[in-house]
Amino acid sequence: MPFTRRDVLGASAALLGAGLTATLGTRASAQSTDTIRIAFAARNNRTLDPSNSIQGADNWSIVHIHDTLVASPNGRFAERPEEFVPQLAESWTMSPDARTWNFKLRQGVQFHKGYGEMTSDDVVFTLNRMRDPKQVGGNKVLYQNIIDVQPDGTYGVKVSLQQPDPLLLSGTIQDYSCVILSRKAVQEKGEAIQRDPVGTGAYQFVSIDPDPSKGIMMTANPDYFGGAPVTKNLQVIYILDTTARTLALLSGDVHMIEGVRAPGWVPAMKQKNPNLLFDVAAPGSLFTMSFNLTRKPLDDLRVRQAFAYAIDRDAIVEAMAPISRRTYGLNPPGFPGSYTADTVPEELRYSFDPDKAKALLAEAGHPDGFTLDAYTSQREDYSAAMLVVQEQLRNIGVNINLQMIDHTTFHANNRKDMNTLPQNSSAYPPVPTLPLADILSKTAEVKSDGSGGTNYSHYGVAIPGIDDLLDRAGNEPDYDKRLALIQEAERKVMTDLPVLPIATNGYLIARDPRVTLGYEVSSGYAYWRLDKAKIA
Repeated sequence: MPFTRRDVLGASAALLGAGLTATLGTRASAQSTDTIRIAFAARNNRTLDPSNSIQGADNWSIVHIHDTLVASPNGRFAERPEEFVPQLAESWTMSPDARTWNFKLRQGVQFHKGYGEMTSDDVVFTLNRMRDPKQVGGNKVLYQNIIDVQPDGTYGVKVSLQQPDPLLLSGTIQDYSCVILSRKAVQEKGEAIQRDPVGTGAYQFVSIDPDPSKGIMMTANPDYFGGAPVTKNLQVIYILDTTARTLALLSGDVHMIEGVRAPGWVPAMKQKNPNLLFDVAAPGSLFTMSFNLTRKPLDDLRVRQAFAYAIDRDAIVEAMAPISRRTYGLNPPGFPGSYTADTVPEELRYSFDPDKAKALLAEAGHPDGFTLDAYTSQREDYSAAMLVVQEQLRNIGVNINLQMIDHTTFHANNRKDMNTLPQNSSAYPPVPTLPLADILSKTAEVKSDGSGGTNYSHYGVAIPGIDDLLDRAGNEPDYDKRLALIQEAERKVMTDLPVLPIATNGYLIARDPRVTLGYEVSSGYAYWRLDKAKIA
């Protein structure tokens, strides 16, 4: 029996609603207002060492204990260089060729627990530590372009790059992995720094409890250069089970929880408590469906265009509300150089048009459609979107034999070039060359032995790609000229259709209405600052 968007929504909402109704008790009485408690979908803390962190939940603690040199404004990504705001650096300059960056540090900033003043020595140590191949963090690619870091006196740092990068602040400097560490603390504590961190941040580390329901406790830094936090304590806890985490919020045991990126979850939550607030940081993870250009009939552009016209991406976004946002090019709205509904060329919009899709299939020699085998992950955000895609393609005569497999096997098989319509959901910093290179460059082509990358379409190999444009963009120091080259690459991708951007699924936090953040969340990473937050 085919699934429709309503089926997906209804089933998810019904299951969640039943589970909550069966176990939900009365709301707990209002608790103390001196501690904000936030729960994440993880078994426990892995590490508080930013250079080794690979678990998103831990980054919420890392960014409150430490600071970066510069940051985006609260609640959104900086879309242009001039929009960044100072943190540990009070000013910065870029050379005309975008290969040298100089940072002037804020003076008098103290590390927690008596570890002294933050100086250029700590910044140089931090960046070189991230460049150290022995460090195993997930963001090492952000540091590959750095060839040298040198102090310029006590309060100055010079960063030299191999290739020009007018977007260094966007991709590297504001990332959680680039928070500044105390050289003295790291060298003194060694591996113990993972569970006893020392930073300059708005909150200072107090303890980690082996019980994940107690998690990490932090307390306000009264001497913070940005002003002491509004709320005295911040506690990060870990509740892997979705129902248990949901009940913790509804009962008042916690104030914020990591949401569930599945159809129906938010409506079901609103039924239980219509006053709940939902913060979504877009773009979050970019969800794409690649066309394997080595498999017939997907090597025919007309067939790929038919898919683009047959898939109602607006309906998928609606089904995943409020976490989803529509995308047009590969770079999501909010990224520099991205296309939006207002700027995408009309001929490349691919608005939902099943009749046009059928005509293209007939022109390509498939008037009665055809059948393809494909698979997807059992994870909710993958399966929900692909069930809708399957149903919509059936309407134009294309039958997708869609198999659902576990998430780990799904990714392993994709990396071995075993899928016809491989999907991917990845988060990127707001550096528009990264998604293009990661998903579509020749060097990222998937290999059958698993040694390749995530260019699942074989774009640039099966047919000419955008590698030349990416090289030109990578060597262009001028910000606006670089964005023009990126947009040219995006137009070629939308014309050739090696991949169909479906949507972005933002990072979701459900919040007790008594908690105010001090700003609105619209875009950014899967974490945001709580030093201005308070409990009414």
